[in-house]
Amino acid sequence: MEFNSIECISSSSEVIEEDQIRYHHHLLHPQFLPSKTHNNSAIHPTTSVHELLECPVCTNSMYPPIHQCHNGHTLCSTCKVRVHNRCPTCRQELGDIRCLALEKVAESLELPCKYFSLGCPEIFPYYSKLKHEALCNVRPYNCPYAGSECSVVGDIPYLVNHLRDDHKVDMHSGCTFNHRYVKSNPREVENATWMLTVFNCFDHYFCLHFEAFQLGMAPVYMAFLRFMGDETEARNYSYSLEVGGNGRKLVWEGTPRSIRDSHRKVRDSHDGLVIQRNMALFFSGGDRKELKLRVTGRIWKEQQNPDGGVCIPNLCS
Repeated sequence: MEFNSIECISSSSEVIEEDQIRYHHHLLHPQFLPSKTHNNSAIHPTTSVHELLECPVCTNSMYPPIHQCHNGHTLCSTCKVRVHNRCPTCRQELGDIRCLALEKVAESLELPCKYFSLGCPEIFPYYSKLKHEALCNVRPYNCPYAGSECSVVGDIPYLVNHLRDDHKVDMHSGCTFNHRYVKSNPREVENATWMLTVFNCFDHYFCLHFEAFQLGMAPVYMAFLRFMGDETEARNYSYSLEVGGNGRKLVWEGTPRSIRDSHRKVRDSHDGLVIQRNMALFFSGGDRKELKLRVTGRIWKEQQNPDGGVCIPNLCS
């Protein structure tokens, strides 16, 4: 694919005046001149076209609408708002000029997923790339810590070290858990996470959350498990949680949710062991003025039975 010139045309009017036509400031690169000026040397325009589509402000790839100033400098629609409608290159007012030719050029490109260095081999049309990258299986994971809005991303080994070193999360090996949660005033709830514990089980990592939050007019307590990996892998495992006292108990069994699902999404879906305050105080015993809950549980791996297609629990010793 070879381009001699690209015109960036205003989209505000069907009548195009001569002074409304500008050439993108990068397009004077020799590789976009007729091939005879290259002495018939090989032309590889894709890389430079990709550079043309990089916003000079945020350095992300630009998608329609791609804006330009009267001098031909381009930027993405998000940054147009950020720079208060002033070109960051020449400081001229941007107006509502779109670089329609550059948008058309983008349609003809096929580019690798931005996570190719992490192992994704896929190549997509330019305008399909974003949709794939939002769901790419090898994209980095967000930090699963729920106590703050942590912006750290990375692969699983990196996040495990981050949780241990930066968030001081307790790390355990094994597939069973037995935790005791105590709160002196169970009527005070400020949507605060109580505890996050990470378990190394079957050579994978699981996050056990236990927290209190307001539901309606009363606080509730919830425990749930998240798998540090993708949803397809998470379906290979099951877990149970149990809480009780005074001869009564509640039991929950389910599949751990992937940390691709945010902590809040899992919590708000009530996909876990949910304990109402009155029941929690009943389990605590005593004068019901102090919360004392013991939550136990285990993780097991589901194995497919090749004969009958039935999942058989593979219990962890």
